[in-house]
Amino acid sequence: MIPLIARHHCTVFSPAGLTEKIDPFRSLTSSICGQQVSSAAAKAIKNRFVALYNEDTTTEHIWPTPQQVAGTSIERLRTAGLSQRKAEYIQGLAEKFVSGELSTQLLLTASDEEVMERLVAVRGLGKWSVEMFMCFGLKRMDVLSTGDLGVQRGMAAHFGSDVSKLKAKGGGKWKYMSEQDMLKNSEVYAPYRSLFMWYMWRVVDVDTTFVEA
Repeated sequence: MIPLIARHHCTVFSPAGLTEKIDPFRSLTSSICGQQVSSAAAKAIKNRFVALYNEDTTTEHIWPTPQQVAGTSIERLRTAGLSQRKAEYIQGLAEKFVSGELSTQLLLTASDEEVMERLVAVRGLGKWSVEMFMCFGLKRMDVLSTGDLGVQRGMAAHFGSDVSKLKAKGGGKWKYMSEQDMLKNSEVYAPYRSLFMWYMWRVVDVDTTFVEA
């Protein structure tokens, strides 16, 4: 790991990164904005979404509150470039924060298992999205997303496999490395597997800028 760490500085879990303000509603909304689109498209949609609530273009845009989003029509949300489904997901998420079913305090203090249980019950948030939120939104230090193909590919390459040949063979969800092997090979890095995962993405040059935002 030493050469890999020397080449890449991880700002996410640096002292400065760990002191950044945690805003679960912003992180989760941003995640929904970026689902199934390129990083460039996700950034554009997110900027237009935030602009809906900031008429003054001369000052820094402020992220909308759950109350503001819950009170916005689906039609207006869609003008930011959101699909019908994503607009519904974001409005539904906002309503859960408004009702108190979700809150910043709850998500900050809940266990990883409880965060997963509560958030996968929200329309538009699957296991991968919640794992990324726990890692980058809550700055939890021991997250390993075994279903992420970039992590699988990076781990396979890091531990000596020719990933181009593995890709050619196919193999479904676990075509690069089995979940069992991923868990076994990452055990030594617990309880800092979020950091280990970040470096596995670097092995195969996966762009994680959007999920880190």
